[in-house]
Amino acid sequence: MPVLDSSAILQAEWADGRLVLWFPDGDRYAYRDVPEKVYHALLAAGSAGAFFSQHIRDAYPAQRIGRG
Repeated sequence: MPVLDSSAILQAEWADGRLVLWFPDGDRYAYRDVPEKVYHALLAAGSAGAFFSQHIRDAYPAQRIGRG
């Protein structure tokens, strides 16, 4: 599972359209129906936090899945 060089997102995992993100406060969220190309773009982004805000946060259904 990739660890991101970001102060906004610690880790990201994608499988079968489900993107799971770990945030610094310990929260984990799962985003549904995320295309694999969006996941790879997040990993390649200069700022994972900015990419998340612009392309993921309000674009895909999310569910808090706990603290990790």
